[in-house]
Amino acid sequence: MRTVEDAAGHRLLVVRQTAGSLLVRDPETGIERDIDPDDVTVVDGAAPLETAARALDPDARRLVLAARDDRTLGLLCHLDAVGPRSVRSLLADSDLCESDLHGAVAEFRAAGLLKKAEVDGRRGYALTDVAKEALDRLR
Repeated sequence: MRTVEDAAGHRLLVVRQTAGSLLVRDPETGIERDIDPDDVTVVDGAAPLETAARALDPDARRLVLAARDDRTLGLLCHLDAVGPRSVRSLLADSDLCESDLHGAVAEFRAAGLLKKAEVDGRRGYALTDVAKEALDRLR
């Protein structure tokens, strides 16, 4: 498998090559078609599996990549279910230690999935719209 690009700049995966023809798959739609090899160029340095990951919604992909394990993914699911929570509440609600919670929060904030929120006069966090929509898509 390798990544090629058509004249419009759309990236495709080469599934199979025969004499004079390429079977390519559009990673976003999953549609496969035969094309002339002269109609595309090989994209140097583009990992085919990274191209294949484009089949997923970009925001869902961002969420999956930011959640390093089930516990941190569960943190996002919990916030989706209960709404904004203070840091103290998050520590009480979960089995995450303080450093693990702050590490996950930092990752999620950097990915645009969590935002600061004031909850009962205390520092806390809430999901961004991007995170809510990505969770909905994954469900």
